[in-house]
Amino acid sequence: MRYAIVGVLLMFSSVVLELSNAMAPSVSYEWVVSYSERSILGAHKQVIVINDMFPGPILKATAGDVVNVNIFNRLTEPFLMTWNGLQMRKNSWQDGVRGTNCPILPGTNWTYRFQIKDQIGSYFYFPTLLFQKAAGGFGSIRVYSPELVPVPFPQPDGEFDILIGDWFNNDYRDMRASLDNGLSLATPDGILFNGHGPEEAFFAFQPGKTYRLRISNVGLKTSLNFRIQDHDMLLVETEGSYVQKRTLSNLDIHVGQSYSVLVTAKTDPIGCRRSYYIFASTRFSNSYMTGLALIRYPNSPIDPVGPVPAAPESWDYASSVRQTLSIREDLAVGAARPNPQGSYHYGRVNVSRTIILQNDVMSSSNRLRYTINGVSFVFPETPLKLADHFQLKNTIVPDMFPTYPSNKTPRFGTSVVDIRYRDFVHIVFENPLDESQSWHIDGYNFWVVGLGFGGWSESKRAGYNLVDAVSRSTIQVFPYSWVAILIAMDNQGMWNVRSQKAEQWYLGEELYFRVKGDGQEDPRNIPTRDESPIPDNFLRCGRVL
Repeated sequence: MRYAIVGVLLMFSSVVLELSNAMAPSVSYEWVVSYSERSILGAHKQVIVINDMFPGPILKATAGDVVNVNIFNRLTEPFLMTWNGLQMRKNSWQDGVRGTNCPILPGTNWTYRFQIKDQIGSYFYFPTLLFQKAAGGFGSIRVYSPELVPVPFPQPDGEFDILIGDWFNNDYRDMRASLDNGLSLATPDGILFNGHGPEEAFFAFQPGKTYRLRISNVGLKTSLNFRIQDHDMLLVETEGSYVQKRTLSNLDIHVGQSYSVLVTAKTDPIGCRRSYYIFASTRFSNSYMTGLALIRYPNSPIDPVGPVPAAPESWDYASSVRQTLSIREDLAVGAARPNPQGSYHYGRVNVSRTIILQNDVMSSSNRLRYTINGVSFVFPETPLKLADHFQLKNTIVPDMFPTYPSNKTPRFGTSVVDIRYRDFVHIVFENPLDESQSWHIDGYNFWVVGLGFGGWSESKRAGYNLVDAVSRSTIQVFPYSWVAILIAMDNQGMWNVRSQKAEQWYLGEELYFRVKGDGQEDPRNIPTRDESPIPDNFLRCGRVL
């Protein structure tokens, strides 16, 4: 009888949810994912394109919209797409990573369906399986503010999406095989702007106009410094958060991060008859490389002239740390809702638990692997979200993963951390290695409250920014340093925590947060107000056939 009542309630809640979604505005896309031969950086390579575009089409939506993306897989391999920074509120079924979704098989299609709730900002999408990101398949995401929510700067005269990133001329399948054989990634062959090599991409400016540049680092491993010849940038947004406006001459953008800047075009007779360089140069790398794009004014010559802005020193971590600390939340404005961003006083919320995640390396049969707290992630045959929903045994082992660094021998494991729904969690990322790290949490933004060099200790809490820390979904951790974040676990589901650096992620540097309410182990006990039901079109694989 009890299960019958629960079933009726869930059916009613599901109907209400469907009616709510049906009333929301919707946008729909049909994307064909396929291979295309392209010449990039002087080399021919098979690139992954979407609707024959590289990068793929811009996904545009407004906060509150229901988004439908029907993906046709014309590759020879399985395919999944993730939406880097979109929170998929209470709907990890649509997250598009291997732990939550079965793949879209070659020659088939599948429709992602999700609502963009309480979010605005700049993001990007990319493929998550089989190292396919090294061949492309990525594109920009714009989420606009609702009509009744003011944007805290004058409406720009135009917008440009700029995807920067390192690029390798090798075929992604050869790169994948090399990683499988225990070899690390080599040096990139160059830096791309929107899929183009040096001076091949350009952006048309009109004198006196103001443009919003939405910039994302979609590369595999390299932090980049972004700057524009003889033009300042006004930083206004990062990953859905409006920030305190600051004028910058250059901006470090680490792997997986997104920013918005405003740039005002020249008005003087000489300045607006020239072309200008846009630079994206490597940071913290033994090999200095620069990607180049152009700003062109009407009737301007093709080639820029004059001095170029100096790049920060390659190994100057101090300047990058100062810039990171200077990026603060604008508490006086709203984002997707009219209320100010500072109306939620995160610094006054009691912390439920502390988790410390330390990245490291291990060797298995003389092959390189990466670990978190001594565990290198391996996937079960069935995606974790499905295994949890259908309560399959021997897939998720409770308490297998240590939530503090361990001195145990490094090992393989399927790392899942159970977190109670609506807990407020303190997470510290520790990086004891000599290479920068970049961390992302699906399903959430988090407040970056502290960072420092050396090891973290309880005494570091005294220096946390508990007032106007920026809220974002990807944060870099410099070598031999730590970063502390606070996160409100208000998005139920199975959520991927990963290194944004492709090699580390592919070789085991990830885990999953399983966020559930008390008494909700049985999925029949989860009300739809807390989590969306399993979609009707869910794909089957592994032990769920």
